[in-house]
Amino acid sequence: MARPALTLSLQFGALADPAVHRASLPRHRVIRAIRHALSCDAEITVRIVDEAEGLALNRDYRHQDHATNVLTFDYAVEPLVMADLVLCAPVVVREAKALGKPLDQHYLHLLVHGTLHAQGWDHETSEADARAMEARETAILAGLGQPDPYAS
Repeated sequence: MARPALTLSLQFGALADPAVHRASLPRHRVIRAIRHALSCDAEITVRIVDEAEGLALNRDYRHQDHATNVLTFDYAVEPLVMADLVLCAPVVVREAKALGKPLDQHYLHLLVHGTLHAQGWDHETSEADARAMEARETAILAGLGQPDPYAS
């Protein structure tokens, strides 16, 4: 089965150590991860930001006064998914270290997670929705040769 088409803009903001994040997010891996999570064609921007930009976006749009790992701004779901995924590099690094996971592996999980959000998946609505979304993420990541991100 052919994967959905993807038009991708991959952007790196003002990062203290951009080489680390560029190495963890080569364009071909970002495209592959997102396409595996898509159910239809998409136009997606992925932006890797520093803590200040991540905090400002989360505060301004979600009214939460902290930077978070991934923010999804979904603009359309059908017939074309249109979204921005904003990943906060310092948060992703801290989480990867705390979880004992390679940085590139954690980034792939968050790309899949954000892409599912862009298509209407939500883990904050109920326990059943959270389990369904986690199961979908796990299946997609397995298809990418990645381990279950929720395994203990």
